[in-house]
Amino acid sequence: MISIVSCGQRLCFSMGQIQSDEDKEVELSDIQPLYTKFMRECPSGALHLHEFRKIFGIQSTSEDEALYIETLFKSFDTNRDDVIDFMEFVAAVHLVLRGKLEDRLKWSFKVYDKDDNGKLDRQEVKRVIKIICQLQRNHINMTPGDICDRIFEHLDENKDGQISLSEFMEGAKKDASIMDLLKLDTNARGWFRKNWAKKTEFS
Repeated sequence: MISIVSCGQRLCFSMGQIQSDEDKEVELSDIQPLYTKFMRECPSGALHLHEFRKIFGIQSTSEDEALYIETLFKSFDTNRDDVIDFMEFVAAVHLVLRGKLEDRLKWSFKVYDKDDNGKLDRQEVKRVIKIICQLQRNHINMTPGDICDRIFEHLDENKDGQISLSEFMEGAKKDASIMDLLKLDTNARGWFRKNWAKKTEFS
């Protein structure tokens, strides 16, 4: 759920379970170009999953990739009505482009957490790493399995075979190399910048 209040010349909002302790603020001057672009792409005022795929140039070639993109879409659909309305879209854009690291880490954790049980197992991490590498066409000298092993070596502090939210956040913030392995900067952030922010003033 998104709550919105007017803050002078700013629009303040909090986005569902990934809000921070401070209100998010968006300059009102940012809203008009973003709204114009949104309505051009989504005349109905609602962004559906198939439009989400098209806008961000996503051509899913496997069931896993399709599920991953759907997971991203649902992470922005905070009221769970199967569409992203304009305010949900503003909140999503602000999160990935201007959100605090802590908020983006919480959001990324939710994307990895396929079964939504609050912990990441090796299968969940390996699955997302593999898909992101495929989508981003990354060429690295490590297999998804090797990357997964490195991530668990650094983040699974109590060695129980799972990564909790606190382990995920603390480990990622402490080690830039782990941030890179998790591909946190190549998730939806890059797609927003390429397909939306560059075409508006919101960057």
